[in-house]
Amino acid sequence: MKKLIILGAAESGIGAALLGKQQGYDVFVSDSGAIKESFKNELMQQHISFEENKHSWEKISAADEIVKSPGIPEKTSIMQKIRSANIPVISEIELAYRFARDANIIGITGSNGKTTTTALTCNLLKNAGINAACVGNIGYSFARQVATDPVNYYVVEISSFQLDDIKEFKPHIAILLNITPDHLDRYDYNFENYVASKFRIAMNQTAGDYFIYCKDDPAI
Repeated sequence: MKKLIILGAAESGIGAALLGKQQGYDVFVSDSGAIKESFKNELMQQHISFEENKHSWEKISAADEIVKSPGIPEKTSIMQKIRSANIPVISEIELAYRFARDANIIGITGSNGKTTTTALTCNLLKNAGINAACVGNIGYSFARQVATDPVNYYVVEISSFQLDDIKEFKPHIAILLNITPDHLDRYDYNFENYVASKFRIAMNQTAGDYFIYCKDDPAI
């Protein structure tokens, strides 16, 4: 059984844990801080092991794969140890995509306006009678939705941090709204690194997919 370690136990981490358990992974959740009671209750109900206020290297180092919370910077000691050990790291949206790749996925990113655009897009689809859900940084995590209430259309709000750890994630429609200097502390204070992260939303797209971007945005 493949051992899946989830780093971070907020919404995306819990969603990844639920999906991993459902799909037959041996799941362990680790958070360096305290875990919300409601999330702890969910993990216990699903018989998912977890720890809080620490990262136990002996458990984490046994992982076949790690799902990293987008809130954990690469410069933390635990991430540096994981990278040195060459343990594969993915984001929660990458895990969710494995089990939703046959659905229609609309991915939305940008420095500003992601939530509004995601909510509007999802509302348009629902009003048209389409079975759709808003996921990602809005509402439920993508993985939680796939695990608990799969739909035909996923409208996914995606941050640059989530894009940093994708491998095969491919939205049928990728939308890049704008790019302005943001979160540069996570990108070595290099704007080009941040820009490259945003463009990862389209990196796996093929001729049958769509990439919608703002031509008037100077950075794009």
